Amino acid sequence: MIWQIDLMILTLVVVCALVAINTKDLLGATVIFGIYSFLMCLLWAEMGAVDVAFTEATVGAGVSTIFFIAAILRTTRRSKD
Repeated sequence: MIWQIDLMILTLVVVCALVAINTKDLLGATVIFGIYSFLMCLLWAEMGAVDVAFTEATVGAGVSTIFFIAAILRTTRRSKD
């Protein structure tokens, strides 16, 4: 394993987590969460856990992001802030 790549991906994962927590827009936070899941997929693949990386890519970055976006688009706001 190349530790520089691991460190770079891990740093991006932490940055994405912090940005997703501090983002007020739900759709933006969902997109950042999808990027977070994709980066975790890359990290698992770099560490040699290809089966975990594949599961993270399909479930984390794929299906759950689509479900979150669909849920956000089907809801309405009560107040016009």
